[in-house]
Amino acid sequence: MNSTATRYQAVAAELAAAADRVPPAAWGSASPCPGWSARDVLEHLVSTQRDYLAQHDLALGGLPDLAIDPAAGWRAHVAEVVGVLDDEEVPARAYPGYFGPTTLGADLEQFFVWDMLAHRWDIAAATGSDARFTDSELDAIEAGADSFGPTLNSDGVCGPPVEVSPTATGRPRSSAGWDVGFR
Repeated sequence: MNSTATRYQAVAAELAAAADRVPPAAWGSASPCPGWSARDVLEHLVSTQRDYLAQHDLALGGLPDLAIDPAAGWRAHVAEVVGVLDDEEVPARAYPGYFGPTTLGADLEQFFVWDMLAHRWDIAAATGSDARFTDSELDAIEAGADSFGPTLNSDGVCGPPVEVSPTATGRPRSSAGWDVGFR
């Protein structure tokens, strides 16, 4: 398996493990993303990844059912994505990206892997689950937030930075002002 497929699969597996810990009734709980439930956050991840791949002529099968067993639906989605990414030519495919020339693999790792890390916390916060991150994951979240610059806080991406209590524990804010100290 190539590095993009391996990285994607590892982060998606952590999200699947977090989803497995969510009680079924909690999937309807409001998330920190205004207007979204925990299930909506997971549906966002599935739909944005599928839309991105479809824009590059890499359509997957039908949408997985997230209504009854969101964790199982997520795992089905991940299996399809990994199957597509495991083709060496897919991550290497170049195109003119939003931030300049890039490859599908670079975009998937910079944005979609980052999105799964960030939204793992949103799902955990909505459902009262544990969202502990490794130092490596926190470093990736900070680096991703910093790399987006002001685009991070544009409409439809992330809201404005949130003030954190001076007594909060964890790591300091990233240079983008995004608090990633959840442990």
